[in-house]
Amino acid sequence: MDALIRSLLAATPPATDDLATWRAATAAARDAFATPVDRALAGGAHADRLGFAFAGGYTEALRALVPAASDVMALCATEEAGGHPRAIKTTLIDRELTGRKKWATGAASAAALLVVASTGATPDGKNQLRVVRVATSAPGVRIHASAAPFVPEITHAEIELDHVRVSDADILPGDGYTDYLKPFRTVEDAHVHAALAGYLIGVARRHAWHDLVERLLAVALATREVALADPKLATTHVALAGVLALAAREVADTETRWATAANAGPDAEHARWLRDRPLLQVAAAARTARRERAWQLLP
Repeated sequence: MDALIRSLLAATPPATDDLATWRAATAAARDAFATPVDRALAGGAHADRLGFAFAGGYTEALRALVPAASDVMALCATEEAGGHPRAIKTTLIDRELTGRKKWATGAASAAALLVVASTGATPDGKNQLRVVRVATSAPGVRIHASAAPFVPEITHAEIELDHVRVSDADILPGDGYTDYLKPFRTVEDAHVHAALAGYLIGVARRHAWHDLVERLLAVALATREVALADPKLATTHVALAGVLALAAREVADTETRWATAANAGPDAEHARWLRDRPLLQVAAAARTARRERAWQLLP
């Protein structure tokens, strides 16, 4: 714990606008920690923008979901009709992947894709899903990247899979929905918000807002604890909702102080924050629904 906190308080972001350069420059600081959420916290603290912090948290979320993974990866689930299991039309038949993914975060800069694919339906019509790890350079994989109006450092992409051959070793164990797709939103939220806490600690340090640093450290450690919990449990979802509420409160305080400080002169980092802030509202409805479902399962 001491080493982690000292790392967060001593972090210096590299001067770059390029995600690959940022990853290389911060690799040693992140690699000093073995646990994905600690790596997410360290990555956030070494970022000078929300985009880099999010990218680091997203990468560590996938490493938490797939512990054996080491490459930068992208989860490819959403299709034309959405990300619900019944919307997955990409198929895994006779060790071949065929289909199209609509929205894959960071796929253009990833070394591998985690593709959610259907192996057919059960007798009662339920779509059976598996997750397959595929190199982005594999024959038959085509990536069409685009940038959002915010966090331009992170690309999104449509993925075409044209009879991509895979091996048994490429097919991850377990059910594609219950073991990967369903828990990922929880795992992602915990790790991305850990990275956000790390980033805001850096912002507060750079402005000498020591009382804010103290509260953000508390948020960071609470988020860390939730990230280490079982993402399938209702109790984890309730605790995560509380952590996100605490984070939102500190985001609001940071913004109030930052706006006042920005009046003294131009602040490029603050301008990036204002541009990228809409990212925090993505999937807000899904988080609310998860929280409500969790409370329905608890006494």
